[in-house]
Amino acid sequence: MSKKSLLIVLITISTVANAQVFRKSMFAKKALLNLENFDKQRVYFGFYLGFNNYDFKIDKKYDDQDIIIDSQTGFNVGLIADLRLMEYLNLRFEPGLSTAQRNLHFPHFTNSVDALREVKTTNIHFPLLLKFSSKRIGNVRPYVLGGISTDMNLSSNANSPDDNSSNRFRMTKNTSNYELGLGIDLYMEYFKFSPSIRGVFGMKNELIPDNNPNSPWTGNIDQMRTRGIFINFAFH
Repeated sequence: MSKKSLLIVLITISTVANAQVFRKSMFAKKALLNLENFDKQRVYFGFYLGFNNYDFKIDKKYDDQDIIIDSQTGFNVGLIADLRLMEYLNLRFEPGLSTAQRNLHFPHFTNSVDALREVKTTNIHFPLLLKFSSKRIGNVRPYVLGGISTDMNLSSNANSPDDNSSNRFRMTKNTSNYELGLGIDLYMEYFKFSPSIRGVFGMKNELIPDNNPNSPWTGNIDQMRTRGIFINFAFH
């Protein structure tokens, strides 16, 4: 994570921590309950900000050529719509926007221009998730969640006739994933704050091969699927 990203995380955490004055411990069973009836709502809304780190899972045809992946920290922002199904089960829709960059290094090239491909993505992210919450303890309630999502990659180059021979790395525009994560709901005096961490795992091949089937960039790639980690800070 870059220094700039780390600074933003620290500022976010510091702002939330100093915005509320706790009268008693958040974890105490006899703590003064904030937002006591919040989770009884049938539907509620929120938004999230966060960071991501995307990677690729690459299945190669042959093991004689390495591909080194350098992942960069990206940014997430989106909305939350939460539907209460049962006391401990909620259905969530979290449409959002994420940016990411992965640098692919091909060591078998001696030319530095050919050896590097910067894969930048801007995704519109549509996850549909089930959230399983524990019993509330004071002003704290841990949870796990999982589900499926689809991404629309706005910078996929899917329709470009050019390929890596013209320094153009192509990916499919749409992909599907499954997601698993965990988090914790913290009930403040005026809002609910929910930090979480989540894994995102692509389920389909996202590579559009070069026009030449023996391309030195994509000829050895059989499958290429997204993997990622999201760290989000949600406010309800």
